[in-house]
Amino acid sequence: MSHHDVLVVGGGTGNNVAAAAADAGLDTALVEKGPLGGTCLNRGCNPSKMLIQAATAANHVREAEKFHLDASLDGIEYADIIDDMDETLSALADGMNDSYQEKENLTMYRDTAVFVDERTIEVDGERVSGDKVVVAAGSRPLVPPIDGLDDVDFLTSAEALYLRDQPESLVIMGGGYIAVELGYFFESLGTDVTIVEMMDTLVPREDEAISETFTEVASKRHDVYTGHRATAVDSDGDGVAVRTETEAGEMTTLTGDELLVALGRRPNTDTLDVAAAGIETDDNGFIVTDDRLETSAENVWAQGDIADNAMFKHSGDYETQVTIENVVNGGNRTADFDAMPHAIFTEPQMAGVGKTEQQLREDGTEYVVGRQSLPDTPMGRAKKLDEGFVKVLAAPDGEILGCHMLGYEASTMIHEVVVAMRSAGGTVGDVTNIIHAHPTLNKAVQYAFEDIED
Repeated sequence: MSHHDVLVVGGGTGNNVAAAAADAGLDTALVEKGPLGGTCLNRGCNPSKMLIQAATAANHVREAEKFHLDASLDGIEYADIIDDMDETLSALADGMNDSYQEKENLTMYRDTAVFVDERTIEVDGERVSGDKVVVAAGSRPLVPPIDGLDDVDFLTSAEALYLRDQPESLVIMGGGYIAVELGYFFESLGTDVTIVEMMDTLVPREDEAISETFTEVASKRHDVYTGHRATAVDSDGDGVAVRTETEAGEMTTLTGDELLVALGRRPNTDTLDVAAAGIETDDNGFIVTDDRLETSAENVWAQGDIADNAMFKHSGDYETQVTIENVVNGGNRTADFDAMPHAIFTEPQMAGVGKTEQQLREDGTEYVVGRQSLPDTPMGRAKKLDEGFVKVLAAPDGEILGCHMLGYEASTMIHEVVVAMRSAGGTVGDVTNIIHAHPTLNKAVQYAFEDIED
């Protein structure tokens, strides 16, 4: 059996922990079957955002007439878009792999790991253990037991991102952020997209004003069936047929050339058999951690999607800082997930931080609302924006409780609110008392916060 000072299972955010441990002179093992970089670099946010940029570029050409410009979109080289993304990211993953193979104090294991005992895994027929273990093995697409689904060919996000033959039509099961981002990409490049979501709106976890408005926007692009639950899937010639049902019993059959299952993600704890190592999981299979990211097993930490503290790449990067301090440096750093932002990269974009209005109502928290339309700002008019707004939720004493945005570059604009909530006083005045450059879109943030004070 091979034994190490630090054993890291998972080469996404975990690769940074392994690198830090090796650089600190610790005998380190890193286990990852697939390419280094994990879901984000290879099957998630990096490839999807590269593809979405192509979609947005196509839409900018289509919208040039707004600015009295004569432009036309004469063709889309779909396969070239995919190949450009694949070649760019594959080179990054390959370069990362080469550098890690050459790193001192680091042993790479390129196969699937399974726990067989405390702080001990089996990989490629060999047992490997560590004084300290970090579990960062991520998650995978959730495929629920829908009647007939196992009998048809379907895509998950992992396959859809690398699909080189563009489908004429696509049915998407699910209305969360993965579903709407990929729906936006495919529709913008010419695929007819149908989205099925069992909740009453798309992106139902967003603030209700965001989800309701975005559902209206998406319904102009796609065939959107909210309040419909997929009950069965059948082959339909060369394509698929998805049967759906509403709570009222209304039955609908939707057809497409391809089917994308985007119904969430599940942790990889089952394939790792973490119970064999004494690692506790919750009812949904995620590893339970304390505020130091340590698990129920002694000297075992967990981070990233598998621990479900936020399931964002940026939260995983933050967790990596905490883990390195505690595992490599022997520190006692605690994780603070307050004011964790997120963004959805459709067009318009969506972004948020803090509580939603529905959460505040459920909690019985007293709050006030400030709001500003993006089209009704100087830059909004200059960009000829048709939709978008900033919504602020605050306590009567001025504490910022949440902020939610829909519109052009919302993913960027949200960050001044994050800074106010995490690094300043967390009050409305922290935003209204600074000078905003005019006429930036961030003036909409200022106006929304000033609406609280009026």
